[in-house]
Amino acid sequence: MTITKNDEGHLTGCLAGLRVLDFSTTIAGPHCARMLADMGAEVIKIEAVEGETMRSRPPVRNGYSTAFGQLNAGKKSLVLDLKSPEGIEAVRRLVASADILVENFRPGVMRRLRLDYDALHQLNERLIYCSISGYGQNGPSAELPAYAPVIHAASGYDMAHLAYQPGRERPDYCGIYHADVLTGVYAFGAISAALYQRSQTGRGQHIDVSMLESMLSLTLNEVQWSQFPVKQTSRPLFGPIETADGYVMVAVASEKTFQSLVKVIGHPEWVGDPRFALYADRRNNWADLMDGVEAWSRTVTTEQCLAELNKEGVPSSAYRTVAQALADPQLAHRGALAEVEDGGGAFKVLNLPFRMSGARVAAGRRIAALGEHTSLLLQEAGLSEQKIAALSGKQAAAE
Repeated sequence: MTITKNDEGHLTGCLAGLRVLDFSTTIAGPHCARMLADMGAEVIKIEAVEGETMRSRPPVRNGYSTAFGQLNAGKKSLVLDLKSPEGIEAVRRLVASADILVENFRPGVMRRLRLDYDALHQLNERLIYCSISGYGQNGPSAELPAYAPVIHAASGYDMAHLAYQPGRERPDYCGIYHADVLTGVYAFGAISAALYQRSQTGRGQHIDVSMLESMLSLTLNEVQWSQFPVKQTSRPLFGPIETADGYVMVAVASEKTFQSLVKVIGHPEWVGDPRFALYADRRNNWADLMDGVEAWSRTVTTEQCLAELNKEGVPSSAYRTVAQALADPQLAHRGALAEVEDGGGAFKVLNLPFRMSGARVAAGRRIAALGEHTSLLLQEAGLSEQKIAALSGKQAAAE
């Protein structure tokens, strides 16, 4: 069943009615918390007076960052000084009505603030407390500082990737933060599982998510090859084939795909060729197979190449920029992009990459201004007008 935007109008989110306290910064934690918000939870982003660091990350229009907005759409913003007794008191009051807490400080920080799981569990035994860190909450590396590029190197991912780049010895530069996004998704999954368990037991728990272990999960083959070495192919299995005007990715991952490919390139007899007939032989002679493919592909344009491959059901794609990918009619058909707005105007963000027949899954329409919901949330938490005024006064003074 396909869910359209109109169909979603009467649906509610799976997590509607849940309250999340989001103490996280940069990418991994905020990505997890935005997934919770997209699923219907009320997410309260707790920020310092100066605002979360991503609020200044480009592109910035009229003082508002779309990078920040993409990670924090649909959340409320509460400004608190966590170094002050009043700020800690406000958090403890909010915890009483919270279902989930997400934080990605270095291990030990929340404990020093007296906001660790052991302290807050006493206030709310149903609280699901999710800690995201580079290496986990304990162990010899636990307190080492870590950002995604460091974890890419530490996990072996960068060297594993380099092994697929013939003739190169220097690792790639890092500009795409796989570890952050992946860890945020694992955290979301763990929180969802903990919510189900809480429905059975009535109790929350502490979730400890490691970026290092999350990143290692991407190297499925390499984890095994590190234990049981296998002979590598003369040319990596998945890489570009050259066309008359560019490059195409072809994934030959099944017997049917192989048979269809050799038909496209005009060598149907290769199905019985002893170099290629069996998968093991094909791996050992991969360079010969791909040389044969490129002898054909270099004679046609990328568009022609894809047309022939698609006609025979061979998985393939041109190498596209992100801008080109975002313009794909398939994304428009699925409603993959949502328009949101902040003080700088409107822009687009990705919705979550799944649809549900019985629940609304969509990005919130607005990105809150810094501290926009502070007074309202502190009133709900039972703080007096005098205390709220005092906190606001301190924040104004700090600004």
